[in-house]
Amino acid sequence: MRPDLNPLTLESVCGHFQLSGTFASAAPHGTGHINDTFAVQLSDRARHPRIICQKINTRIFGQVDHLMENIQRVTTHAARPAGATDPRRHEPLVIIPTREGRLYHRDESGDCWRCYRWIEGASSHEVVRHADQARAAAAAFGGFQRALADLPGPRLHVTIPGFHDTPGRYARFEQAVAADTRGRAAQARDEITALRERAALAGVLQALQADGRIPERITHNDTKVSNVLLDDVTGQGVCVIDLDTVMPGLAPHDFGDMVRTAANSAAEDAADLTSVELRRPVFAALCEGYLEATRGFLNATETEHLAVTARIITYEQALRFLTDFLQGDTYYKTAHPDHNLQRTRAQLALLRSMEAQMQEMEQLVRRFS
Repeated sequence: MRPDLNPLTLESVCGHFQLSGTFASAAPHGTGHINDTFAVQLSDRARHPRIICQKINTRIFGQVDHLMENIQRVTTHAARPAGATDPRRHEPLVIIPTREGRLYHRDESGDCWRCYRWIEGASSHEVVRHADQARAAAAAFGGFQRALADLPGPRLHVTIPGFHDTPGRYARFEQAVAADTRGRAAQARDEITALRERAALAGVLQALQADGRIPERITHNDTKVSNVLLDDVTGQGVCVIDLDTVMPGLAPHDFGDMVRTAANSAAEDAADLTSVELRRPVFAALCEGYLEATRGFLNATETEHLAVTARIITYEQALRFLTDFLQGDTYYKTAHPDHNLQRTRAQLALLRSMEAQMQEMEQLVRRFS
């Protein structure tokens, strides 16, 4: 546990929420880059003995009211019972309100906290071990998009402006290179060149949206396999989690980020670049699960651009990592000074593997469409 987030702090925070038991213990949970997340154990007599408690990163999510309003609307809508003929288990994420009935608690120092009910009998997975996991996660994300297609207005708040604005990401990257405030550009010369050579990727989806060929939808925008809870027995998707970036977006972006994270043969920050490649069997499983869940929902242009969006999102993530490196690591948590540069190199290695396999990727999309 981080030294500035000790058990006494968490116990005090938990005391502000409508819990069915008292605080017993807590431990860090998950590997997220942004928020601080803890698994909290409550007293034995609690109706729900475990909860998730998070300190929201207000530097990234400055409008916490908007953030939590989005999540409340989405989770309430997702709580509608599944069809009686659907044998699969579905459980929505449940926000635990504060004692005053609010969606989050702001403490004396200004930090913002929220709590969720723990979903028992389901787990998140950092790495896709086999194709069935990829298929189940992709089906869950595709079903999530479909379920929110009829969410009543108004339009959801944009929690991070320009999140998948790839042309905007490219512009900020070039600004960071030009400013070179930390004197790091020389160290990243090859990576800067590689990103500039692929600049045409940045505007592909935005141009299609401007032409009216790809519509705005409600999207998750952070579709790592670890953001789906899979049933411990059946392996099927139970719940989509980490809803901070749920907002208006483009459906192919969600598919592309699934591919970037789930089909990668190595870690996002792999130092051995020879270990990084697109796992085609996993890509095939993602196509099958996602396209089955979104059949009749996506239009032809969205489907036709799923494979190339995997490249676009991988390119965008490389831009983001390198921009953060050049600006002094102000966004992502890092373990060492070159961590974001290492992440950039790993993303570029994955991008090159996708480029080499693009024909086969497009064939797989057509096969499962």
